[in-house]
Amino acid sequence: MIHFVDTTTSIKLTVTHVIPGATYVIPGAHVTALTSLGDDVFVVRYDKSQQVLVYDAVTFTLQRRLPVLGLGCSFGLAVCASNKCLYASDYANKRVHRVELTGSNAVTKWPVERTATCLTVNRAKNVLVVIQSKRQIHEFTTHGTLLQTIQLQPDIEWWPRRVVELSNGQFVISDTGTHHRVCLLDVKGAVVQSYGGTPGSDLTKMNWPVGLAVDEDENILVADRGNNRLLVLDRSLTSAREMSVSVDRGLGGPSSLCYDKSRGRLHIGEWSGGRVIIIDHLKDFTASQV
Repeated sequence: MIHFVDTTTSIKLTVTHVIPGATYVIPGAHVTALTSLGDDVFVVRYDKSQQVLVYDAVTFTLQRRLPVLGLGCSFGLAVCASNKCLYASDYANKRVHRVELTGSNAVTKWPVERTATCLTVNRAKNVLVVIQSKRQIHEFTTHGTLLQTIQLQPDIEWWPRRVVELSNGQFVISDTGTHHRVCLLDVKGAVVQSYGGTPGSDLTKMNWPVGLAVDEDENILVADRGNNRLLVLDRSLTSAREMSVSVDRGLGGPSSLCYDKSRGRLHIGEWSGGRVIIIDHLKDFTASQV
């Protein structure tokens, strides 16, 4: 495997706004998942409050709280504009919660295997759920009918974190088992290419790569949580550059990522700092702001 590291330039970005969190020492401050749709930014924290916080995408002020009765620890949020709903995974309680966004905020749910982490809405408007303990990706309809199960190969251990489907039907997944890497998978779950390996801090390695996002050209942004940084990988996973974010105190364990392509806006949720960091005017992940 050959990795090319672009050390000539780093992508330097200026923060537009910060939704503050608690201090580093208060339990429950962690941002565990976030997503956005239109003028709403949805955030869940590690406080088991059974609610999703909804911030205004213009003023960044807290607008309302969506009650999701029975929601435990959620590491995955996703929205679907077509189905007008929000999905939240429930890691310990073995289910996915579906919240209507049409005004009623009605909540339904369906069972999944334990250790459900990431949620993603794919090109078919179905829901992809990563099941850590079984190393599987499950695809559900919007109302919870299981369409298929993709079994990951054995060397992706029981810590697969996030998954994103690419336009060609392949998947990108973050793996925080022994390898600490990002993998490109074929449609059957076999590894085509990977970036990373043993944990480390140079640009050929990562330490707890968790969050993933893709731009229009399918460059891949990785939240390298243990190294408090963001890395940009090309879609073939053969080259990397660091995305430098200018923010007070630096990044504090970036974990969740959401890229709003229509606005050119990146949302970064911190595990340690508990903040949501917003960057605007980001046309793609390979160039500085425009």
